[in-house]
Amino acid sequence: MAKSEKVTAVAEITEQFNSSNAAVITEYRGLSVTALTELRRALGASASYSVAKNTLVKRAAAEAGVEGLDELFVGPTAIAFIKGEPVDAAKALKNFAKDNKALVIKGGYMDGAPLSVDQVNKIADLESREVLLAKLAGAMKGNLAKAAGLFNAPASQMARLAAALQDKKAAEGSAAEG
Repeated sequence: MAKSEKVTAVAEITEQFNSSNAAVITEYRGLSVTALTELRRALGASASYSVAKNTLVKRAAAEAGVEGLDELFVGPTAIAFIKGEPVDAAKALKNFAKDNKALVIKGGYMDGAPLSVDQVNKIADLESREVLLAKLAGAMKGNLAKAAGLFNAPASQMARLAAALQDKKAAEGSAAEG
């Protein structure tokens, strides 16, 4: 690879680090081109999966200010640069790794900190953002219904009390007549 190609490759990888919300570093030894294509399809539009030379990735990570990942850049390395929801991409990688033992998740990077394999798996086990928002909306709707019932309770109690007093007066009035 010529020096100008290396400089361009490092600049591209640096830009991917800078524009991503998260990154997951994997080893892809033994995966066929078909399997890699399938993985890229599983990741969807929210993530890109790039195979790169370790020396170039180390240099790009340093230029992007990404620290703590150098020990992960050994062997055949590919990186999933996640621009969308990290949970969805982590789920896709974890599910693909279950079916394809050749894909090994080595770790990741998110919010300025390196992630261990366990942390990447925990992210993959989370509910997606949409599901969490739906659950929150349901909980809030339930609490609003309870609040409406509580606000209506004093008015309905007052109405029942007024009706009871009216019934009592009517009963006393008919007892006094009789």
